[in-house]
Amino acid sequence: MARQRLGRSFGRLWSAYAASTIGTWLGFGAFPLIAIQVLHVGPAAVSALTAAGLAVGALLALPLGPWVDARRKKPVMIAADLVRFGALLTIPAAYVTDRLTYTQLLVVTVIGAASNIAFTSASGAYLKQLVRPDHLLVANGRLESTTWTATAVGPTLGGAAISLLGPPVTVIANAVGFLLSALGIGAIRQKEARPERGEGDSGRGEGDSGRGEGDSERGEGERGGSGRFRASDLVTGWTFIHGDRRLRPLFWNTVAVNALIMATEPLLAVLLLDDLGWAAWQYGLAFGLPCVGGFVGARLSPRLAERHGRSRVLIVSGVLRALWPVGLFFVMPGTAGVVLVIAVELALITCMGVFNPLFATERLQRVPADRIGRVLVAWKVTGTGAIAVLTGLWGALAAVTDARVAIGIGGVLLLATPFLLPRSGGGTRAGRGRAAGEQVGRTPVVLVLVRGRTARGSDAGHTGSTP
Repeated sequence: MARQRLGRSFGRLWSAYAASTIGTWLGFGAFPLIAIQVLHVGPAAVSALTAAGLAVGALLALPLGPWVDARRKKPVMIAADLVRFGALLTIPAAYVTDRLTYTQLLVVTVIGAASNIAFTSASGAYLKQLVRPDHLLVANGRLESTTWTATAVGPTLGGAAISLLGPPVTVIANAVGFLLSALGIGAIRQKEARPERGEGDSGRGEGDSGRGEGDSERGEGERGGSGRFRASDLVTGWTFIHGDRRLRPLFWNTVAVNALIMATEPLLAVLLLDDLGWAAWQYGLAFGLPCVGGFVGARLSPRLAERHGRSRVLIVSGVLRALWPVGLFFVMPGTAGVVLVIAVELALITCMGVFNPLFATERLQRVPADRIGRVLVAWKVTGTGAIAVLTGLWGALAAVTDARVAIGIGGVLLLATPFLLPRSGGGTRAGRGRAAGEQVGRTPVVLVLVRGRTARGSDAGHTGSTP
């Protein structure tokens, strides 16, 4: 497959994404380290930092779907990056002046989660203008490759920097990554289409008739352009998802898989570092080295889809990614345990690297431009809320049993998630009619940039962006 040129605008976007992603992974684990080593809080408070940040961030994100729909997307994306940049810088400032508190960590985590959801919903409507529909999968694969490359090297370098200079230095690196991302997006000169406000404008800005259905397809009239949140706006996203026989199973599958994987992550740290007495370098190696598999999977994803069919590869990789985590129940001390974790994580992350670009493409091809904001916010809010709830539940489960048992139960439940995947390819959107279904095939699809919180729980890149 010849390497495809995706244009200068995508190149600038890609550079911005790389800067942000590298910064995020350099800062991976900084907040828990600060909470434990600087503020001297216990494991329960560290888990609460993760769960509460995700839950409150999701609640704050509820108004963002309709608000983003009514505005130009590029300024929203830049603003989301700058808000995170400013919020993160308050951490080293408070640290230096000896005024850092647990509450401040919690507030910054919440701001990061909400800003990430705003960025994601805006990018879905904006980025369709930067990449041709037939280049979407290749572009998603390049972004996914960037994510996995940064994931493989970032935590290792960040850990070394923390050892030498202290945790705040990686928080600064994370903040600078968001600043560079804002500057890179600001450098994109391609003119953005006006947001649709119920006037029947196609909103493309490229002279393409595109949708051809005006706002009659939306059924929401001026409400979609008012920028005010109503419960019905979020319900619109969920209703659209559940009205599409292809999106509905993908929705429940990705929500379940991501939540179960992420819920066990804090328990893995307890099991490996505390119960089994692993050294810090062993822990970093076990979760950094396998991320090479994500890079390989992302690069292979378009080729596998071209050869075997996108739907088949999506389902097969979706099934395979659920089979490996149960193996972590059998981890043991010493070199054999390190090798086992590396093998399990390598298989899991490689499958995710294949699955994520295909999933992102499938989802966004089935969502018309005027629904993207609501659908992505509904998807993200549900996924983030599920992770928050299960993280709390699995922490309680580990307290009653132990970390190993809770991890094993999560792995067993993951074995059932392939039954939630779509059973067949294609399918039309329920209740929309033949004309609307055919029109979706002509509507340009888009890329979504999702900044990652962890290599192990991913949704079209990664879930969340809290530091």
